[in-house]
Amino acid sequence: MSVTVRSPGVRSIYGSARSAKALGSFSRPRANMAVQSNVISVAPILTKLKEDCATPLPVLRHLAAAMASDMRAGLAVDGGSDLPMILSYVDALPTGNEEGLFYALDLGGTNFRVLRVQLGGKEERVITTEFEQVSIPPELMFGTSEELFDFIASVLAKFAEKEGGEFNLPDCQTREIGFTFSFPVKQTSVDSGILIKWTKGFAVSGTAGKDVVACLNEAMQRQGLNLRVSALVNDTVGTLAGARYWDDDVMVAVILGTGTNACYLERKDAIPKLQSHNSTSGGMIINTEWGAFSNDLPLTEFDREMDADSINPGEQIFEKTISGMYLGEIVRRVLLKMARASELFGDSISEKLLTPFMLRTPDICAMQQDTSEDLEVVGTILLDVVGVSSNASGRQIVVEVCDTIAKRGGRLAGAGIVGILEKMEEDSEGLIFGKRTVVAMDGGLYEHYPQYRAHLQEAVQELLGPQTSTNIVIEHTKDGSGIGAALLAATNSKYGHNF
Repeated sequence: MSVTVRSPGVRSIYGSARSAKALGSFSRPRANMAVQSNVISVAPILTKLKEDCATPLPVLRHLAAAMASDMRAGLAVDGGSDLPMILSYVDALPTGNEEGLFYALDLGGTNFRVLRVQLGGKEERVITTEFEQVSIPPELMFGTSEELFDFIASVLAKFAEKEGGEFNLPDCQTREIGFTFSFPVKQTSVDSGILIKWTKGFAVSGTAGKDVVACLNEAMQRQGLNLRVSALVNDTVGTLAGARYWDDDVMVAVILGTGTNACYLERKDAIPKLQSHNSTSGGMIINTEWGAFSNDLPLTEFDREMDADSINPGEQIFEKTISGMYLGEIVRRVLLKMARASELFGDSISEKLLTPFMLRTPDICAMQQDTSEDLEVVGTILLDVVGVSSNASGRQIVVEVCDTIAKRGGRLAGAGIVGILEKMEEDSEGLIFGKRTVVAMDGGLYEHYPQYRAHLQEAVQELLGPQTSTNIVIEHTKDGSGIGAALLAATNSKYGHNF
């Protein structure tokens, strides 16, 4: 028996669709390939890579326990561990009874989304939704805080002007919005948070140390927009809230995409650093920021080199081993060393192979799904993306490298999930593993990379065992953070809950 998983059919980056069942164990019908003399010298590199990336069950158990331990330390006091364990102040979750018109703003990168949703309570649930996605002009990413938030508010104002049809707001009410803000903040309440620093290429002046909700509210006032923020959330928190709206068994949310994070519902009495806050439910969503985890991870020389060359050396080590931004780059670095040690790709090294992040995770995903006899797709990607020619035996080596990095990433992510579940189980005396418990999963890496997804599921099953793992449901939820923010705006509405 295996972990129950509900996820979409496999979709390759070439547009063809195959079910996970059709892929089976991802074995490939290939002819026997004798490794030619020009690739024999890469064998020690491959062997060492596999040894350093190995994730046998004892290693996974140690990592899950370390994750749980770091969670406890981070809950005890700020700075108590690598895991920040940020208080979200979200202590009331959607019940399905919510009614009315609510907006959401999802700002997490160079694009942002605005959304409105009409809620109809238990009977009608989500009556209708509309959204728009807008690109942020590059100059605003390096401008002033006022310029950025004025631009966002102007888009919101134009979007609100189009309100009509099934969308309606009671007279004398102010529109309320949930603000998904996926940058580091120190949350001070459910509707306020101080920006710690900009990331993801932003260098906006005048915002650090300020309340981002106040910045947005002031910009909306300058636009004459009758709209106020009633909930500030991280995208992971929004994902949990959105999934919980449809399923009361959702307790954890994980995002596995370009970046990664996880949050979960914690008991108030298990949060020592929580002071003078009266939780209406006795619990609160904790944003773990688990990408910062670094305890005894199985790292390679390529991970260490990539980390040293990054903009944040020594930070986000877990994220750098499991998330979509980095898997392709690790593979590129391995292939570059192999190319230098042998004539794996001929007698010269291409400029593209020397270029950081030229090989992306969708590329290694596509190479792993190549079932052709001579791995023609692998050859095409190597030629087009990193500018190298290859023969059949060389392509087989490349696929083994991709397999190794994806397997480690998926299994480490699975161990992280189990670590969260085990911490919750220890504090709830059997209320997690003894019943159906849902992990809401979002992100393109999980959705579109079948091998990675399978390794994650296998690790969860191995760690929990066949009996317990049947109660753990990993449920794919797509783009849930936007509607989750709107639902949290409804849950925290200043007009109360007279639903």
